[in-house]
Amino acid sequence: MYCSKCGNLLAAGTAFCQVCGTPVPSAAAIGSVPAPGTPVPPGAPAPPAYAAAPALPGQVGVSPHWLPTPTRTYAGFWLRFVAYLIDLMLLGVVFVAICIPLAMATGLGAALRGFHPDREPDPAMIFAFISSMWIVILVIVLGGWLYYAYCESSEWQATPGKKVLNLIVTDLNGNRISFGRASGRYFAKLITKLIPFGIGFIMAGFTERKQALHDMIASCLVLRS
Repeated sequence: MYCSKCGNLLAAGTAFCQVCGTPVPSAAAIGSVPAPGTPVPPGAPAPPAYAAAPALPGQVGVSPHWLPTPTRTYAGFWLRFVAYLIDLMLLGVVFVAICIPLAMATGLGAALRGFHPDREPDPAMIFAFISSMWIVILVIVLGGWLYYAYCESSEWQATPGKKVLNLIVTDLNGNRISFGRASGRYFAKLITKLIPFGIGFIMAGFTERKQALHDMIASCLVLRS
């Protein structure tokens, strides 16, 4: 093979003419661009910018598409317990603010004021007390359900207690859960509470993915964001 410009005899696999520096047509494709740092003969055209551009400081010499997907850490028992205490205090303040006026409006306060240990209780007072207590219990159950289900299915993916500790609730793939699944997780806690000694909750400290019993039932995870 000879150089098309000066006629010099070229060896097989030569990219540039050693006399005039003209690129050899058969080796001028992108795939044969010399690696960074390889000396270029005088007069030869510079390699493409994308092939010679040095890596910026801190960059890894691989394509971003090949970098491993960032992973999140499972939230253990104690972090979740502290988040639960924060939520419990917030719910307590809200329930007291709601239930006291509600109790007064339903006659529960009057029934309690009219109770005397030395007298036989009035049947009307007993009925007012029982009916008022059912209303209070209903408010507590519905309020707790809406609090947990709405917050954990919202953009926060967490209750305020979990948000303070940077915890989120996800499905098994790390995605945001729906309101229905968040509701199922909340009511699954009723089953968790039936396990003696709080074992259903303590499971979050030793299971593989730090799941409590209600997390397993609802197929959810609690992660550190």
